Amino acid sequence: MQQNAVGTFSLDDNDWSGIVITKSAATQIIKLMQQNPQAKGLKLSVKPSGCAGFTYVLDIAESPASDDLLFEHQKAKLYVPSKSMPFVDGTKVDYVREGLNQIFKFDNPKAQHSCGCGESFGV
Repeated sequence: MQQNAVGTFSLDDNDWSGIVITKSAATQIIKLMQQNPQAKGLKLSVKPSGCAGFTYVLDIAESPASDDLLFEHQKAKLYVPSKSMPFVDGTKVDYVREGLNQIFKFDNPKAQHSCGCGESFGV
């Protein structure tokens, strides 16, 4: 009989793989930064939400916190709070067109499942 293993992580672990920002996402981040002169970049965090457990939150980062980690690609800056890193480490952030909509997409290797509408994920 095979038993399911549950992974654990710690906020003290700082050996992160990082966040990958695609060229398309970098272009959109730069556009958003240019539209808001106070913006230092975008902030990616997670919060408990949805039927699967967590949801991604993207905000304009006007004054990043001292414990935010900075990921850059082509002058696009993406800040991630250290407390969110265990949930998003290794994520590829992309900006894609789906039909008439354009959205940021997250390819998160830590996400074990997501809800049917794709708005939330579980680890």
